[in-house]
Amino acid sequence: MTKHPRLWLACAALLSLTGCAKQNPQLPELKTEVGQLNQKLQRLTDLAVALEQQTTLNRQSTNGVYLLPAAKSPALLKSDLGELTVTLLRVAPDASGLQAVLEVKNNAGQPLPPFTASLSWGQLDPVTGKPLTVDMQTQNINVEPDLLPGPVKTFDVKFSQVTMETLGFIHLHNMVATPQPAPVQP
Repeated sequence: MTKHPRLWLACAALLSLTGCAKQNPQLPELKTEVGQLNQKLQRLTDLAVALEQQTTLNRQSTNGVYLLPAAKSPALLKSDLGELTVTLLRVAPDASGLQAVLEVKNNAGQPLPPFTASLSWGQLDPVTGKPLTVDMQTQNINVEPDLLPGPVKTFDVKFSQVTMETLGFIHLHNMVATPQPAPVQP
């Protein structure tokens, strides 16, 4: 997305306001409002770019789903467990990096079976927007059966040795349902 039209629009607005400077005592207030609108526009632009990156990564992925914290959006995963929505919630700093909650929801409303998966995280290449494998970390996830099975599972995750600024991506992959032992017949 190019920034030139937005910059041109902001300059035109400021030039228009400059012409009114002697006539309008509200000019400082208007300049402040223009500055605030530019900041909001930049945040929306950043969010849109991150969401586009997340969508592109997921289109190209053959194994698992990518979540970009900057996108602040869930992602859809078609897996052996069904069509799932994966969401990253409540990302916050802790003593060794970051902690968050990962939510996995079966879109069909069926109970999710116990499963294992891998969760990788790291930085994005600033030029290509693709995950950097250097310094990428991975942890295994083991989701146990619930007493009351449901379509949503949430679990706490810890991302060590990263900050909010350096956590570029999370990749949930290699999801496999855990076989359950057959019930004992009396």
